[in-house]
Amino acid sequence: AGLTPIIVVTGAPTWAQAAPVPASSSPGAWEPNDADFGQFAQALATRYSGGYADPLHPGQMLPRVRYLQAWNEPNLPLDLAPQWIRSNGRWIAESPILYRGLLNAFYAGVKSVAPSDVVISAGTAPFGDPPGGQRVPPAEFDRDLFCVSAAMAPLPCPDPAHFDVLAHHPYAVGGPYTHALDADDVSIPDLYKLERPLAVAERTGRVLPAGPKPIWVTEVSYDSDPPDPTAVPMATFARWTAETLYELWKEGVSVITWYLIRDQPPIPSYSDSYQSGMYFLNGQAKTAQRAFRFPLVVDRRGRGKPIVWTRAPVAGTLRIEGLIGGRWEVVLETPVTQHEVLDLHLRASRTESFRALVGGESSLIWGP
Repeated sequence: AGLTPIIVVTGAPTWAQAAPVPASSSPGAWEPNDADFGQFAQALATRYSGGYADPLHPGQMLPRVRYLQAWNEPNLPLDLAPQWIRSNGRWIAESPILYRGLLNAFYAGVKSVAPSDVVISAGTAPFGDPPGGQRVPPAEFDRDLFCVSAAMAPLPCPDPAHFDVLAHHPYAVGGPYTHALDADDVSIPDLYKLERPLAVAERTGRVLPAGPKPIWVTEVSYDSDPPDPTAVPMATFARWTAETLYELWKEGVSVITWYLIRDQPPIPSYSDSYQSGMYFLNGQAKTAQRAFRFPLVVDRRGRGKPIVWTRAPVAGTLRIEGLIGGRWEVVLETPVTQHEVLDLHLRASRTESFRALVGGESSLIWGP
């Protein structure tokens, strides 16, 4: 289908968890065994190395998968527990320590088979709780993972975290420009809260191997109305789709995967399922699918000329047109390659309605 998959491994079998597993723990979350996880990573990398026989098709090999992600949302008790432990009368975040062991074992297992495979850290959930609560806030989780203090000072770190890419899930409480309310929570415009400690860790050898670590967003989305009558109206959903891509690109995110491709059935209800797909349950594309494929944002928040931002779905001559006097007029024209990002100031601003065109495709109209 032309897609490049990421395999996400999460949830331990019962025999790979520390005994006894509390009855209150979510399945697969209680103190997973590092060594077992590392062996599974080695087996996984072997199976998807490109040289492993396909058991269902004699004479063929299973495809190569280069991108492997170690766990999912480890700052939530649903995925990793315990999140906190009590020590000397105070609450200590335990999940980052547990996760560092899992991540390093996974990294070693994958790289022992395929050194060129890319190991992605688990995407952290966007919101947390005060010490002793259910969740560890993502910025605090990553600082502890990197052995960096809240004051951005390096801390002792006998076993630095090993990974190639840092991942996060910056779901929002409002639109794409709405900041998270709490200091260590990280919504769409808050990636700097992760970038700062990561830079300290990179500089001081507290994340390995040496070198810069890109940040990927491996989950982000909103639910849409239709079909969910309590969700974001479709026109807003489409606009927020384009603005989410724009804002994350501005923050230096190099890969974004949208959750989901297709809506889930509302079982048992809309509130217990996701209607965040680019396609309805029946496979019909939503309006936002065009905003995802060919996003267009005209940013007027600054004092200067408006900024136009887009990502070309195909190569060709890209035209930005403005609706002036009831007619579409070209205000910018430039050759682009497929998937090239354009980020320029607009010379003409007599209108607030714009569209982008290239190779026979058109973006949605950007209006005020």
